[in-house]
Amino acid sequence: MSRTEILISGYGGQGVVRLGQILGQAAVNEGLFTTMLISHGTETRGGYVRSQVVISDRFIDSPVVECPDFFCALSGVAYGRFKGLCTSESAILYDPGQVEPDDSVAARHLAVPAEAAGREQLGNELFANVIMLGALSGQLPLISTGSIVRALYERIPRFPEKNLQAFNIGWAMLADAR
Repeated sequence: MSRTEILISGYGGQGVVRLGQILGQAAVNEGLFTTMLISHGTETRGGYVRSQVVISDRFIDSPVVECPDFFCALSGVAYGRFKGLCTSESAILYDPGQVEPDDSVAARHLAVPAEAAGREQLGNELFANVIMLGALSGQLPLISTGSIVRALYERIPRFPEKNLQAFNIGWAMLADAR
């Protein structure tokens, strides 16, 4: 491994920044190099948000995600905005309740119905970001599940049982895609 680029985007209030922080902390837990850039609209909630996370076993020369290995699309607007960065080597994890995949995009599309699962299985769609984290973690060969769960507890100390349950729901969703 030299460099893995992860792009996470959605709208404010979905936990996009928190996901980036958890992934960065998990990389640090593994002794890897990591960077994170965030950008967002001026709205307090509901506006555009993006986290760019780069993880490497070497010094990172640029924190910018140019060609994501993984793109977590939490909204249709985010998907439309960043799908063009993806190649046939990219994996796009998307919430089908929010995103209509574009067949002309060569990337591998992996459906993760995170909001619906949060609402139906945990009683709250706010767990969708942790469900997406669980799904993504099963695709990342460079960071152990243990490091990601540890970082999850470090960054979101509230509701540890529900967050672990949400993580496991996401992990199971893409079990066949590994």
